[in-house]
Amino acid sequence: MVDRNTASSNIAGSGHRTRLRRRILAGLGAGLCDHELVEYLLALAIPRRDTKPLAKQLIDEFGGFSGLLAADADALQNIPGMGEASAAALKVVQAAALRLISEPVREQPILSSWQALLDYLRADMAHLIHERVRVLHLNSKNQLIRDELVSEGSIDQAAIYTREVIRRALALGSAAIILVHNHPSGDSTPSRQDIAITRDIRDAGRTLGISLHDHIIIGKDGHTSFRSQGLI
Repeated sequence: MVDRNTASSNIAGSGHRTRLRRRILAGLGAGLCDHELVEYLLALAIPRRDTKPLAKQLIDEFGGFSGLLAADADALQNIPGMGEASAAALKVVQAAALRLISEPVREQPILSSWQALLDYLRADMAHLIHERVRVLHLNSKNQLIRDELVSEGSIDQAAIYTREVIRRALALGSAAIILVHNHPSGDSTPSRQDIAITRDIRDAGRTLGISLHDHIIIGKDGHTSFRSQGLI
């Protein structure tokens, strides 16, 4: 026997989802609340459940919409009511969003699409709970030829080695590089160690004709550019 309250809830939920779907298909998705977007995404993976409470819980748990999309897949699946399919639904949206905003970075010279690069890096790294170090390799026209993850560390430390960075740049034929890493604390202020290793890489690259354009630290509070701060 089907519980009448459950049946009524399902009918009401179905109508609500239909209204959300129509708004999205009409190009009005930007006007939806954050939890409504998440609710509809989850509904695609969990079609027979009211996903609004779970959507609101997830946004609260991970500190907002951006933090939710950037959350680790395992962390998502640890939330009661979440599974592999629902976690994948959220992660594929993140992947699509990053692909969209990285297009100018991939197709235009980096130095002429600097704001697009910063937007991409913040979307990708600002909410990470572990520190990552990336090296962007550029050709002589300052076009991106490789975006490589070179180190992933604990909650507040990731190793980067001058010799390995320069060796890889030589192997790829890089004319210039940009260092990028995040501070999980949210504060993008560079540490003494950050400054020291950056200058080591700058000096090592200079002797081999490889320019260090910048070192960018990403945090929830924004970003710090070593070049704009006069640190390199």
